[in-house]
Amino acid sequence: MWATPAKLQAKGIIGMNRRNIRYIGRYNDRRLYPLVDDKLQTKLLAKRYGITTPDLIGTVTTQFGVKHVAEMVEAYPGFVIKPAKGSGGKGILVVERQQDGGYIKPSGTRIERQDLERHVSNILSGLYSLGGSPDVALIESLIAFDEVFAAYTYEGVPDIRVIVFRGYPVMAMMRLSTAASDGKANLHQGAVGVGLDITTGTALRGVQFNRPRDDHPDTGHGLASLQVPGWDALLHLAASCYEMTGLGYLGTDMVLDRHHGPMLLELNARPGLAIQMANGEGLRRRLDLIEKQPETRSVEARVAFAQQHFARQGELAATA
Repeated sequence: MWATPAKLQAKGIIGMNRRNIRYIGRYNDRRLYPLVDDKLQTKLLAKRYGITTPDLIGTVTTQFGVKHVAEMVEAYPGFVIKPAKGSGGKGILVVERQQDGGYIKPSGTRIERQDLERHVSNILSGLYSLGGSPDVALIESLIAFDEVFAAYTYEGVPDIRVIVFRGYPVMAMMRLSTAASDGKANLHQGAVGVGLDITTGTALRGVQFNRPRDDHPDTGHGLASLQVPGWDALLHLAASCYEMTGLGYLGTDMVLDRHHGPMLLELNARPGLAIQMANGEGLRRRLDLIEKQPETRSVEARVAFAQQHFARQGELAATA
């Protein structure tokens, strides 16, 4: 059923125009965009600030280098190839293992060396980049996601997105890969979004294709029991990205690696608005409150403020 504009306004839902003009346009200096639009720059910046990211195996910058991709990944059982300037999960190729000279994706699909090289060549040509500009291919080590999430995801790594405004974490969700999303944690491709309580990291509400969902479509596991361990550490990591980038409105995408703990995947200066659907609540009231707060608070104080003021119990928690 469609909600009326009045109902959306009462819920505090913000649309793209308000997001772009009121928050992104006002709080994000355009000269800082390359720090987050280019994943390689983000990775190097995170390293300077002591923030853990997936290990970089190597980069491919020219078509000549495409022929050497197989050699670069030869010593790694699994790896990920992604465009440095990609968005929305486009162009990300995940290889779970190598087998008899071929490469096996999480779905079990086998691809050959020429497929790998073609994919990298497409990345360099700008097929997946913002604006179609020439790009760089990043090759990263495969994330060993925390087994606590095994029942909540299908053939992929679940990630956690936190919207950070002026350094305050204001809203969070976990994105769970599905068969429909081809193992990618992308809501537009069919991943399940689960709103998370900022205070505890527990599940509030699940959605898939913009419809409520209380279980995972492939594993059948209920979403109500989902709780992110080490939640405070993840919030502190997200909040600290404000100092790292200087961007006032951004999305932080993180994962929990079972060996390395919280890791930063990427940052987004124009994060999508589907997180409101996953939380069953709009961003506007939270953003309005943060605009009234001082900018001089520490990361710890900003996280504590968010946890105190944005705590809530959602549909899943209420019915569990």
